[in-house]
Amino acid sequence: MQGSTQGWSRLPAVVALDGDDTLWHNETAFAASHDRFRDLLGRHVDLPAAEVDALLLATERRNLSAYGYGVKGFTLSMVETAIAVTGGRIPAAEIQEILDLGRAMLAHPVELLDGVREAVDRLRAAGLPLWIITKGDLFDQESKIARSGLADLFQHVEIVSEKDPDTYGRLLERNGIPPRDFLMAGNSLRSDVLPVLALGGRAVHVPYALTWAHEVVDEAPTDGFATLDSLRDLPDLLGL
Repeated sequence: MQGSTQGWSRLPAVVALDGDDTLWHNETAFAASHDRFRDLLGRHVDLPAAEVDALLLATERRNLSAYGYGVKGFTLSMVETAIAVTGGRIPAAEIQEILDLGRAMLAHPVELLDGVREAVDRLRAAGLPLWIITKGDLFDQESKIARSGLADLFQHVEIVSEKDPDTYGRLLERNGIPPRDFLMAGNSLRSDVLPVLALGGRAVHVPYALTWAHEVVDEAPTDGFATLDSLRDLPDLLGL
């Protein structure tokens, strides 16, 4: 464990957990599709992988306000990037390949990360109310939560379009939870840690092996939150 837990002498009133890459694997499926997308474009243009990645990321960021987060937005961004990079020459059959990649990602099995079920069971046994707060496409996230086998273990599920201080603030106010009594644990500094700290809440960073470039922060703080190698260690951090 790294970081500071100063002022954490009492248990939080609510423990919230992120979904993708905190409870279950997610980014690995995106990375595999990303690799196949590079190979597909390589049939038409000779561009370095880093340039393809940068073009796709720029398209994804531009489309966030229209499509939001998740597989569907990623798939449409791949299609748009392929059309732009090839000057519109990409055949319809290969557009279909990209759509098939997206469909396969939506159907990908939900695989829990090591230690997740153990952590959730211990937190519940201690009587702590548990929430899921995850962002992305409503249908996709609802499907993953249902298929994870964890749905019945959480008192509250929130699927949001963005994770920022305003979003967290509205959730806490609506449920009558003071920020100082709220703890959020997740794999993203940008989405799970920094917004909660900005409100005066508690945050735990549980890094995943892969991080989408959009979620990377330029200057990561080094204090004010705890960092764990595994969600399995969260109950121990809370003294349970």
